[in-house]
Amino acid sequence: MTRPITAGVDGTEESLAGLAWAAREAVRRGLPLRVVHAWRFQTHESVDAGDAATQERWVRDAVAESVRRVTERHPALEVTTDVLEGEAVGALTGASTNAEMLVLGSRGHGRIMGFLVGSVGQQVIVEARRPVVFVRAEDAPSGEVAGREIVVGQQGDPEDSAAVLEFAFAAAAARGATLRAVRAWALPPMFAYSPDTLRLMDEAGGLEPYEQKSLSDALAPLRERYPQVRVVEQVEMGSAGQVLLSVAGTAQLLVVGRRARRSAVGARIGSVAHGVLHHADCPVAVVPHD
Repeated sequence: MTRPITAGVDGTEESLAGLAWAAREAVRRGLPLRVVHAWRFQTHESVDAGDAATQERWVRDAVAESVRRVTERHPALEVTTDVLEGEAVGALTGASTNAEMLVLGSRGHGRIMGFLVGSVGQQVIVEARRPVVFVRAEDAPSGEVAGREIVVGQQGDPEDSAAVLEFAFAAAAARGATLRAVRAWALPPMFAYSPDTLRLMDEAGGLEPYEQKSLSDALAPLRERYPQVRVVEQVEMGSAGQVLLSVAGTAQLLVVGRRARRSAVGARIGSVAHGVLHHADCPVAVVPHD
């Protein structure tokens, strides 16, 4: 089954930038585009908001106008539209189930971001079983045609990052871009390592060579599968979020993984994904590990 690239729109500049990004990606990959809008009937005492049927007509007209702009730029692109009644998290999460990826708009730097208002965006990331890409209003295709890199963060063992690397390699292959694979490492207490890990580090010649080998081992199967992709390996001491942000300024796409966690205060997506979503200027793809 062919999975579409799905874009969630809400009429904001950010979501329209996300829609434009999704359309370009669909064209690159030869995939259809699905445009989704979630709405709920709203009543306002101070203005005439119309009845439910009227509001739905307004919504459908606005979505149709957004789609029209896309089809004018990409007349051969197959586009479908769904206006779904219900709350945003459920609609967007459901729409992502059979998608190649879900694309949303994100607003500015700081704590409040388009679809991340409240906990909506974070919940979508936690619940979605497919990659979610966040795009800022300032995004433009010029970054894609200027030869900028795809940057991917690799952590843990090869099996832990397989899905993240697969997404990044596929994106680089579709764009003819160089892929920069980044692995950050720190100096934890030695008792944090198992005896087997200490043995492997000793065989590798130390901690940094061990980290370099871990990155190379994780990349090996993807290099074989995507021989056309040029890969730059970067192993650097520091926190993963800071190291990734240090190279994100010249990236056209930043790819990170997430392993969702739930706590008493709600869903959490991990500090690395959280940090780059708030501070990276380029589009950010968050790929579930599991």
